[in-house]
Amino acid sequence: MTVTRQDMDAARAIQGLEDDRSSVRLRAALSVGTTPDPRFVDKLVERCAIEPDFFVRDMLTWALTRHPVSVTLPRLLLEVRSERARARSQALHTLSKIGDRQAWTAITRALLTDADDEVARSAWRAAVVLVPEGEESALAMVLATQLGRGERETQLSLSRALVALGEAIAPALHAATTAPDPRVRAHALATQRLLRDPDAGFGFAIEEARRIVALGGSGEEGQ
Repeated sequence: MTVTRQDMDAARAIQGLEDDRSSVRLRAALSVGTTPDPRFVDKLVERCAIEPDFFVRDMLTWALTRHPVSVTLPRLLLEVRSERARARSQALHTLSKIGDRQAWTAITRALLTDADDEVARSAWRAAVVLVPEGEESALAMVLATQLGRGERETQLSLSRALVALGEAIAPALHAATTAPDPRVRAHALATQRLLRDPDAGFGFAIEEARRIVALGGSGEEGQ
């Protein structure tokens, strides 16, 4: 059996993806993306699930986007059901970058409400990219169930996802402003502010919303 130069390059790249040095893994992922080959897809997806370095993971995702959707999509749709949180999160992130709406059916309520914040945040970002026309309001209702969740970074991610859906989120946000939980009310008010004024900044919006909630207001008077 003849071993071609291409085979040798592929073997080196795969070996590089497993190197202990992140700089080597980064170069290997760049090389794979520069010269796409369907033989790499399984390895790229597998590596995404365990890669500890953010920049390498981002390059792995880029490399996957360089391959045919017909090859990457089925593999990623399997990965979003993985038991490993990082595998689910990175697969969702990659699906959002590919942007093929065939993946929409994989964005389940379970993923949108995943107990792992990174998985949930990736699911929110993917959902607003992949949601079919006419499904925005239903998605907004599910996303609104996560208002008040987590710390600032997680809340900011959710607000950005909701605002990206536009006016379809208005009824869900309005309902959340009367929720029993003050964290939910404040987060809903802050997101309303960002929807009206995208330049307001989340930090300012959430602090203003917390003051309103603490004073017993609903924020309606400021609208």
